[in-house]
Amino acid sequence: MAETEVPNVKESEVHVFSSSAELIEKLNEKRNAVVDQPYPAMYSSIFGGIVLNPAMMMIPIDDHMVHRGHGVFDTAILFNGYLYELDTHLDRFVRSASLAKISLPFPRSTLRSILLQLTAVSKCKKGELQYWPSAGPGDFHLSPSGCPASAFYAIVIKEDFSQWKDGVRAVTSSVPMKTPLFATMKTVNYLPNVLSQMEAEEKGTFASIWVDDNGYIAEGPNMNVALINHDRELIMPPFDNILGGCTAMRLLTLAHWLVGEGRLKDVKTANVSVEEGKSSAEMMFVGSYQ
Repeated sequence: MAETEVPNVKESEVHVFSSSAELIEKLNEKRNAVVDQPYPAMYSSIFGGIVLNPAMMMIPIDDHMVHRGHGVFDTAILFNGYLYELDTHLDRFVRSASLAKISLPFPRSTLRSILLQLTAVSKCKKGELQYWPSAGPGDFHLSPSGCPASAFYAIVIKEDFSQWKDGVRAVTSSVPMKTPLFATMKTVNYLPNVLSQMEAEEKGTFASIWVDDNGYIAEGPNMNVALINHDRELIMPPFDNILGGCTAMRLLTLAHWLVGEGRLKDVKTANVSVEEGKSSAEMMFVGSYQ
């Protein structure tokens, strides 16, 4: 039987923080090393208010969103100090929470008010607002029955983004798609999306595209897909088995103006084969940043 080497106690000794003040000092030390702080403000229902110190922007480890993935989220773009399509995103947010069987801790109107106040306090003019409801903290069991109450978190992320003007390359994803139930709600369970994006980057492309079992184009890892064929029809895959992107739906609405101007012949949702996609006049990713 092989002997196990006993590690040097001094080298492997883990520091034990003697007080919360010492811990906060350490957290501030790490955060202060970041020159341009990207997170100007966060809201936590656990704290009961808005936090401005990035070192304090945390959620409990026993929150079921952390260890069970029992949470959903949504995002709104912040541009020139205005939140774009906030109400549309909030509607999807409420629907996702209902499908995930998460009781929201506040009425929709209160959630909206919190998000607006958070954005104002952040003084951020360009970036994004992300927000989550979770089953809440309480224990490490599978069921949320031991959680006293659900939780709500939101954060403003300062980000400089601009419109893409050059084409990008994409690859068909080999990562299995989510089932319709989980694909149509915006949950925090993004591992398939992450692996799909990593696969694209490993192959030197911008993003990947999922193709369903019937050979039809579905969606990207965090974007919808649309195309314009040679008949000047703007086509987007139907939202039955994929996430209904708020920006994608807005595109479908606005694009009808181009039909009236004669620049497009039609705007519709329909199944699109891989061959149709590859032979189209133009293909595009559609999302908040695209």
